[in-house]
Amino acid sequence: MTNPYHVAVIGAGSAGLFGARELAAQGVHVSLFNRDIKPGGLAEYGIYPEKHTMKEGLRKQFRHVLDMPNIDYYGNITFGTQGDLTLDGLRSLGFDAVLVTVGAQGTKSLNLPGEELEGVYHAKDVVYYYNHLPPYSQWRFHFGKRCAIIGAGNVMVDIARHLINEYKAEQVTAVVRRGPAEVNFTKEEMKHLISYLDLEEFEREMARVLPALQAINQDPEMGRHKVLDSLAKADPKTDNASFHFDFLASPVGMIGENGKLTHMEVEDNILIEKDGKISAKGTGNKRMIPLDTVIFAIGDKVDESFGLPTEWGEFVKSKEPRFPMDGLSYESPIEGIFVGGWSRKASSGLVGIARKDGTNAAKAVLQYLGTKQAGELIISRVIEKILSLGKPVVLKEHVKKLEAIESEEAKKRGVEEFKFDSNEEMLKAVGLR
Repeated sequence: MTNPYHVAVIGAGSAGLFGARELAAQGVHVSLFNRDIKPGGLAEYGIYPEKHTMKEGLRKQFRHVLDMPNIDYYGNITFGTQGDLTLDGLRSLGFDAVLVTVGAQGTKSLNLPGEELEGVYHAKDVVYYYNHLPPYSQWRFHFGKRCAIIGAGNVMVDIARHLINEYKAEQVTAVVRRGPAEVNFTKEEMKHLISYLDLEEFEREMARVLPALQAINQDPEMGRHKVLDSLAKADPKTDNASFHFDFLASPVGMIGENGKLTHMEVEDNILIEKDGKISAKGTGNKRMIPLDTVIFAIGDKVDESFGLPTEWGEFVKSKEPRFPMDGLSYESPIEGIFVGGWSRKASSGLVGIARKDGTNAAKAVLQYLGTKQAGELIISRVIEKILSLGKPVVLKEHVKKLEAIESEEAKKRGVEEFKFDSNEEMLKAVGLR
């Protein structure tokens, strides 16, 4: 592509970075905007802290992306009705297209009584907290001895590990709406937690839910294998704690005293099979579980204040896309605006999936650009607008400087990784304060 097209990419997680790379490789000039100071998104702030090799491998790839000469990086800029910039304001600068890869920044809520109590949290907030993402890194959390996590995916496993290893939780329970065959964590992740599973209690739990499994002709060995197959490669148990499953249970409310959580009420479920899909149905039987902490790991939704139309927790996609990729629509209803990664499909897959989705979104943008002539965007106009915000804006050179400073600080402290806990500290470190 020889024409000087200009595309704005909003969001510098895996989808945004690899989407920007795809565009830049085809000669497009990319302005990459990011809410956070650092690029990386969930690859930087969502991966379990001890996975240093994985994170460093991803950071190396991200550095190569930012080193591309036709990619400009602008960090510490927020978008939306209450943000530094709006979509309309950005488009008015003259970009030929906009690719939105801001992830799913909202959290799903069941709107249950007691969600406001101290000790009740959402998984994303907790993950951001222990991965040192401002401002979550500054929040106060109360992690007690008795904890429950609502959900049965990899995020549940990560949080359970962290509660046991870092906060010395004595009892962690995964409360699962459906049965053992419907858990969706991977064997590779579960091996880090499985040594804490109380096996005798697990077999009693399997016996308890057996009638519900038999009612839909489900072999209980399916669930037993999904949970226990990781035992062969289990990490050793290093803390005096226990992990449990509470299957076929849905939370209906939290109860507290003096503003602090003391119990969670759950309703027992049965399983219903229809058209090959398994769903849970409440029985009306309710019971109380004494707890200090409840964390909801039930998925994410997009930010409704961002500026794109939403439906069912996702940005609306064109049902008849002009430029589909792999049979999927990456087009918003607004001309020239595309979505990729979790902005297209919330909570869908890990880094590899986000990478592919961001790349495909960029390919859809390239097809769209092929139908129009390049506009007259002048980069100085973008710089002028950013300077008018009156706040520190992080550029490529600042990202490199920050990485070097944090790396040196880690060496001084004798740790694998060091991160500043606040934006102020990061901005000061790179000379923007």
